[in-house]
Amino acid sequence: MTYWETFMQSFVGYANYLAHEVLNPHWGNYFYWLIAISLFVYGLELLFPWRKNQPKVREDFWLDTFYMFFNFFLFGLVGYNAVSGVVSQAFNDFLANVFGIRNLVAINIAQMPYWVQLLILFLVRDFVQWNTHRLLHKVPFLWEVHKVHHSVREMGYAAHLRYHFGETIVYRTIEYIPLAMIGFGIQDFLLVHLFTIMIGHLNHANIYLPLGPLKYILNNPQMHIWHHVKDLPKGSSGVNYGISLSVWDYLFGTAWIPRDGRDIKLGFDDVDEYPHGFFSQMLKPFQRK
Repeated sequence: MTYWETFMQSFVGYANYLAHEVLNPHWGNYFYWLIAISLFVYGLELLFPWRKNQPKVREDFWLDTFYMFFNFFLFGLVGYNAVSGVVSQAFNDFLANVFGIRNLVAINIAQMPYWVQLLILFLVRDFVQWNTHRLLHKVPFLWEVHKVHHSVREMGYAAHLRYHFGETIVYRTIEYIPLAMIGFGIQDFLLVHLFTIMIGHLNHANIYLPLGPLKYILNNPQMHIWHHVKDLPKGSSGVNYGISLSVWDYLFGTAWIPRDGRDIKLGFDDVDEYPHGFFSQMLKPFQRK
């Protein structure tokens, strides 16, 4: 199959998939699961707000809602799935032609119980994402891309999916080889994805969620709020990098919760001057300072 054929097949295939998801609700439908999880967590915010003076429809609420659907659906339709299919094929051709490697799988876990496969996928993916998240804070250009996510000044569940499309490219590129080596493609299992979406929504939500000893394992809103703090510890480029799990931050010394963070200021030094429009935020990382 030529690269052009791969591109068109991926593009048309994803367009058909998206149309089917929207028009045919079912229990395995990711589109409606995203809506259901979002409404559930938003309901918790309305019933049990941690910051009681924060508006129910907070600053940039509708912008972040658009980001949710853009990053998961529209960006994929516009070209991510089609382009990634071509890049994946080109990368595999490169490995085969230059190194003679025709199969990246180093540890085949397909014969393991299904729950073990899901657990391994979840742990490997989360650890890779934790390291990638650190890169987004430490590499200057990647930080400019990641600033879109940190431009949130009032935290709420929908802020979870406010991020530049460039982050999708970075995360998926770095994830590709580790997941391929244990027998997973770039499309992970629905159950794992829904679980991580739920945790991510809760981490950004305006709720108080005491976990007791589990706080050393699972990320939570009382920990993640400090990841978005405007005034970081002196000399630090970031803290609390955990995506779904907090355990990596405790193991590697990047956990930081100095006090109750309910009313801390969020963002970065010039966050008040950061644009609030979708297209201006997309262009911002590429503009000269």
